[in-house]
Amino acid sequence: MPEPSIDVKELSLTLRKNAKAHSLGRCAHHVRLALEAGGAKTSGHPAHVKDWGGVLLRNGYQKIGVISLQSYSARAGDIAVIQPYTGGSISGHIQVWDGQHWISDFVQRDFWPGQGYRSAKPSFAIYRR
Repeated sequence: MPEPSIDVKELSLTLRKNAKAHSLGRCAHHVRLALEAGGAKTSGHPAHVKDWGGVLLRNGYQKIGVISLQSYSARAGDIAVIQPYTGGSISGHIQVWDGQHWISDFVQRDFWPGQGYRSAKPSFAIYRR
């Protein structure tokens, strides 16, 4: 079966439209809705976003090697899947670069979705189409 095409503009518009003032702990829900609005197929997705790599790969994304955030140049539509850290959500976090901001269920101030992630700096993977 051919990979679905992803409309990055629609993905980003949907994320921005649904973004809240601060996190509600619903990153997976918001990113899933935006992916689907952009044309992705997300049925059968895992319960925890830390395990969403397979969903992204099935939709034509490729995992790209990122050695450090300082050397990484984000492109609109890039998706980061961040692993959990001790004391944080067991699900991890998922977010999309819209060309200007990282967005999940809120517009983030930087790559890390909160102070816990910023302090712990857990491992992550970047997926790109």
